[in-house]
Amino acid sequence: MRRLLAILLLLAWMVHADAITPPAGHKRVYPGGKCYLVRLQLRDKQGTGFSLDRPEEFLSARSLARRRRQHIAVDSTDLPVSTPYIYYVRARGFEVVSASRWTNTLLVRTRSVAALAELQAMPMVAEARQVFESPDSLGKPLRSAFHTEFNRWDTIAHDPYGIAAQQIEALGGMQLHRNGKRGRGMMIAVLDGGFMNADKIPALQRARVVAARDFVMPGTADVYAQTEHGTMVLSTMAADAPEAYVGTAPDAQYVLCRTEDTETETLAEEDFWVAAAEYADSMGVDVINSSVGYHSFDDRRQNYTYGDLDGQHSLASRAASMLARKGIVLVNSAGNDGMGTWKKVNVPGDAHDILTVGAVTPRGMNAPFSSIGPTADGRVKPDVMAQGSPTAVISGRGTIIHQTGTSFSTPLVTGLVACLWQALPSKTALEIIDLVRRSASQYEHPDNIFGYGVPNFGAALRFSK
Repeated sequence: MRRLLAILLLLAWMVHADAITPPAGHKRVYPGGKCYLVRLQLRDKQGTGFSLDRPEEFLSARSLARRRRQHIAVDSTDLPVSTPYIYYVRARGFEVVSASRWTNTLLVRTRSVAALAELQAMPMVAEARQVFESPDSLGKPLRSAFHTEFNRWDTIAHDPYGIAAQQIEALGGMQLHRNGKRGRGMMIAVLDGGFMNADKIPALQRARVVAARDFVMPGTADVYAQTEHGTMVLSTMAADAPEAYVGTAPDAQYVLCRTEDTETETLAEEDFWVAAAEYADSMGVDVINSSVGYHSFDDRRQNYTYGDLDGQHSLASRAASMLARKGIVLVNSAGNDGMGTWKKVNVPGDAHDILTVGAVTPRGMNAPFSSIGPTADGRVKPDVMAQGSPTAVISGRGTIIHQTGTSFSTPLVTGLVACLWQALPSKTALEIIDLVRRSASQYEHPDNIFGYGVPNFGAALRFSK
């Protein structure tokens, strides 16, 4: 009997793996051929062509309204990169992939690694750093088939939240929902590696997706044909399938951003991440969910050390540390390195003024894989914990499964942050972050395994009064 059960489990795993993994040998040439990406740190913003007196030229009305609501002024970091500098780079045959206002950097594509010296010699460039070398080939994006309805055993007729009820209740989220706070009017950006079939799965048809954009392959790829990781993350917030699965913020609006290249691990992914965060800001997003993190790369010479985890060393962490003062709450996964040699939180989970989320079991015990703190400058990390060992999610095939990782504990918190902010619209991003920490189970005695503990969003709402 045990042998039969083992065989059945193996077959089930094989079916699942075949549904999401391209067949062996299913490869394609890297789009555009061999290339390198170089990050240019610019000296200044001379000739930007934009003015702080006319912020509507580079920020949306919703973004400006969010800042006004929190009494946040537009400043020099918000000004776009100098237009003449971009023209200068392009005139010399380089492609500008992205430009960051907050870090004043350009990401440039070149065909030759020898061009690094030419880029470094440009008069407006303080530093040029190679952050990516294209692989010889890529796996071909392939959508899996998906289920058009849940199985009978996925429904729980006596509970409108279905299988997701316990993981929301563990965070005190039901009180917000019972008060009608399910995220309406709030906008959440999801930064991830792809959202396979999120546009087709019935359980996500009610999801209010207002924009989807690929920052890894701008204009060339389909975010819905990539990995299912982002679909599972999105489902924990946006799904609304009564008696089967309801997420933490089913009434919120969503902006989907592909920032993660699942076939490589390079510093360029931080540039993609920053570009997406700035896009989210310009769209007027209130909360960002980021279930990604970095510390080691294909080029080991670029690996981070523990001393780099100060919230300012890495490009992504520098930008992440600015978000609350732009009026945005960032909720970032701690990482799954607790059982490895690294152990610590990943970049940008070391950033200042964000909520870094670790994982616990349904009984509230620490998941041993969950990354720990403190940061190199002594701050408590993670900030809070949520159920991630496992989390019930909806897969890219449209089925309810259980997945393990801080990637999935994080959006449970993100969705409820949006609901809490809906209930308390006069609060600032920094005040919302503080409320969530204060509501947590060990706020008075934080440590670097549980942080401030498991938050209680019902209590956070009460604290505000």
